[in-house]
Amino acid sequence: MRHLLHRREWLARAAALAAAPFAFSTWAAEANQGWRRNELEVLRAFPKGWLEALCANDMPDAQGLTGTNRAVGRWLEAGPQRGCCRGVIAAVVAGDLARADQAWKGINLAFSRQREDGGFEAGVRPNGSSAQSGAAAVETAYFFLQEVGRMLLVVRRSSHAAHFEARIEAMLPRLRRACAFIAAGEAGIIEKSSKAVNRIIIAAKAFGTCGRVLRDEALVEVARRLARHALTLRDADGVFIEHGGRDSSYNVVSIYFGQVLALHVDLPEFEAALRKATAWQLGRIRPDGDVDVTGNTRTGVGKEPGYDGKPKGVNYNEAIFALAYAGIVHDDDRCMDAARRVFNRTHPGR
Repeated sequence: MRHLLHRREWLARAAALAAAPFAFSTWAAEANQGWRRNELEVLRAFPKGWLEALCANDMPDAQGLTGTNRAVGRWLEAGPQRGCCRGVIAAVVAGDLARADQAWKGINLAFSRQREDGGFEAGVRPNGSSAQSGAAAVETAYFFLQEVGRMLLVVRRSSHAAHFEARIEAMLPRLRRACAFIAAGEAGIIEKSSKAVNRIIIAAKAFGTCGRVLRDEALVEVARRLARHALTLRDADGVFIEHGGRDSSYNVVSIYFGQVLALHVDLPEFEAALRKATAWQLGRIRPDGDVDVTGNTRTGVGKEPGYDGKPKGVNYNEAIFALAYAGIVHDDDRCMDAARRVFNRTHPGR
């Protein structure tokens, strides 16, 4: 494809950017201009206690492991480390820098596992597969980077940006190499993940947020291309298609990650599509806050196992985030009411 840069060109671009001066004061100043919206303020608008509850499981263990890595007690791959980024975000919003520093250990661990080519080391998953090479290696990298980029954008917007200055500056060359690695695999992302459009949107979020952090418009343009491709993967009612049909869990994942991307990259057509997908999603939220899984193609009906071999369930936290973001950003009481019902069901007593 002519629009794709060759891997060497991406690596050369990354090397040039790494050598360029990048004053933190300039970076901090840029954080206060040219943004469509402020995600930090969206997060601060969450009802009291929600963010803490939703991110309670995202802190790394003593080894620095999060997610599936923490669950199995060893390093599997980079993707599961994205949870520690959410942990940093929640702590920064709360003004708890000690907790943010604790969560950051998981980020340090991930980048300590970075390979020379910009990708990340990977072991064998419980189901026998691995993200050691090919499209799987690109996928686990962008699953991690999509939260790294978002985290850095939220941190730089906060009043605590200076607290993280030195470690962010040290991270940037590694981040550039990782972005060059996934950019070289753009065609593979489309080929591998078009049947699961949420991954296309997650990849777009990685390119868009990291591109904003690195001030690299080529990366942001990849995000735009992927978002445009995602628009072609919907049905007549605007629902994002997963494995040939509708899925009330993965549709909400697409909505949530797409909304975050749209906060940082101007994508009006894509954002309008998210609103349409949200309208369908609202009809899948029951009065008691349960998510209706009737007819789902992937989750909640025992059709698809996860890495641990267990059937995939509903992503309830993502449902809450998606609906709350829609409610806050668009001042939509229906979305906030639905988010509240799901939160009350899944976090009773909070």
